Amino acid sequence: MPDRTTVIEDPTAAAIALDPVRARLLRLLREPGSATSLAPVTGMSRQKVNYHLRALEAHGLVELVEERRRGNMTERVLRASADAFVISPRAWVLLAPDPERSPDTLSVQWLLALADRLLREVGRLVTGARGRRVATFAIDGEITFATAADRAAFTRELGEATRALAARYHSDRGRPHRLVVALHPSLPPEEET
Repeated sequence: MPDRTTVIEDPTAAAIALDPVRARLLRLLREPGSATSLAPVTGMSRQKVNYHLRALEAHGLVELVEERRRGNMTERVLRASADAFVISPRAWVLLAPDPERSPDTLSVQWLLALADRLLREVGRLVTGARGRRVATFAIDGEITFATAADRAAFTRELGEATRALAARYHSDRGRPHRLVVALHPSLPPEEET
C-alpha cells in the first residue's frame, strides 16, 4: 500500500494531533484498534480512550474501519487516516511569514516559511499523484562546528556551491523543481511516549 501522508494546516487539528496522549493513539492506530483494545496498552480507561478517539475522529485524523456488536454495545474499530501526519507551520497562525517577502536567510521565521511552503507543495504533489511515486530527493545529516565563524563560513560556501550547481544545470525547458537547503541546530531525539 502506498504511503499515506497528510499535511495538517488547520490550527485546531494541529493542536489535537500534538496532544501527547492523542499523538500516541495516532501512532498505535497505524493498525486498526478500538477503545477496548487500546485501553490496556495505554493504561487508560476505555471511556477516556474513547473520549480522545472521538476528538481525533472529529478532526479527520482517524477513520472508522468497522463497527462490531459486543453484547449491548457497539465496538468502533478505527485507524489513523494517514500513515504519517506533518503539521504545517501555517497551522501556527502567528508564524505565517511569506517566504517571498523580505527573505532573511538567517532568520527562523524565513526557515519556517520555507518549511511551510515545502510541506504544502509536497502535500499537493502527493495528493495529486494518487499513489504514484513523486520524484523527490532529500539529504539529512549532522555537522558539528568548532566555532560560530566556522558555521558562517560553511553556510557561505554551501550557498555559493549550491547556487553554482543550480546555475550549471538550470534550463528554460523542462519541469521546474524547488530546491531548499536548511541548516539549524540539532536536538536530542525525543523519547517515545
